[in-house]
Amino acid sequence: MSKYTRVRGTQDFLPERAELLHFINESAVSFFENYGYRLIITPTFENSELFKRSVGESTDIIQKEMYEFKDKGGRDLALRPEGTASVVRAYIENNLGELPKPVKLIYVSQMFRYERPQAGRYREFWQIGAEAIGSPDPALDAEVIELCLNFLNSLAVKDLKLIINSMGCRNCRPGYIKVLKKFLSEKEALFCKTCSQRIEQNPLRVFDCKQKECQKVLSEAPKISDYICEEDKEHFEEVKIYLKTLNVEFVIDPHLVRGFDYYTRTAFEITLSSLGSQDAIAGGGRYDYLIKDYGGPDEPAIGFAFGTERIMLAFENQNITVFTEPEPDVFVAWVEEAQKSDALRISAMLREKHLRVSMAFDSRKLKSQLKLADKLNANTALIVGEEEIKSGKYTFKDLESAKQEKLTIEEVVNKFKDNK
Repeated sequence: MSKYTRVRGTQDFLPERAELLHFINESAVSFFENYGYRLIITPTFENSELFKRSVGESTDIIQKEMYEFKDKGGRDLALRPEGTASVVRAYIENNLGELPKPVKLIYVSQMFRYERPQAGRYREFWQIGAEAIGSPDPALDAEVIELCLNFLNSLAVKDLKLIINSMGCRNCRPGYIKVLKKFLSEKEALFCKTCSQRIEQNPLRVFDCKQKECQKVLSEAPKISDYICEEDKEHFEEVKIYLKTLNVEFVIDPHLVRGFDYYTRTAFEITLSSLGSQDAIAGGGRYDYLIKDYGGPDEPAIGFAFGTERIMLAFENQNITVFTEPEPDVFVAWVEEAQKSDALRISAMLREKHLRVSMAFDSRKLKSQLKLADKLNANTALIVGEEEIKSGKYTFKDLESAKQEKLTIEEVVNKFKDNK
């Protein structure tokens, strides 16, 4: 056994899972392009203050989960725990506000949080996120939500549930938090230890608790929808109208809140019951003040993120097969050691013609090479011997039927072209 193992909360993406991860990430970029989104890549680490300012000092991410360190210059840095803060920082720093609005950006990045590892949740994880910046239009909210849901539908994930709510704005939310704190404080003895700690620091986070006892008490909690201002109510009503126009089914949960401090107005989650108690597969909402808070222009925005490993877990639970392991188009074998260099050269020629080619290395007999071809699920073999090199025609063998014929390299390539 190796004396080195991977760090707790991390994972090795072996070829099959790595290919699935790549497929999901690439599919997202391609799918989002249909909605006008363009890829953005930001640094893996940023100044710690960037996340503390956006996510909120009292959140679990900042207090318990963020990976922070000092670099050799004494700067306080952090591995990014989420993507929105970095995208907003890049938006302001690089004057992306000069682009036509809304500016639509997608990121596909690794995030880092020191939390308890569990199914589909890791300390280093992949996230696909989208940000649409520069418009307060509720129609944009509906389009963003539809994009989030439609991408999951495009992957054939079933039994999705869309939950929406409005979190109000900075003008009306303080009144709700005051009423909520009073309710929670009166019921504090009924809550778990974590919820009790959150009541004073960040009462909205109490709604994130999944314990049945806490949820039972919270079912009687004041609803934020009863406290938001008329302007926010009107905005939310329009969001619902646009979602219905797009034939998007949704459920309103008056207790749905998002855990980051920057969220305002529209909040949403997409859940999947087969994921267990931690059933969220995607979530997002508006953050109309964050850009100005960072010193940028006063521009509203909305965004969301998927946990890629959560999507992969959904694939596993629902037995979704996206693709099979790629098989070689042709396996190139040699008769004698003297022909190995020719086999290597011919393999390169075939790959230049966009064929998937495998060959054996080390000293192997022809029979041993063909056994390897069978293990690799190759359907055909090209055998390179002394006679073939002299004639320029190689033995092309169908490994299923055992039929063979003599072909030039050009004829081999054309044979695959005809079959594709």
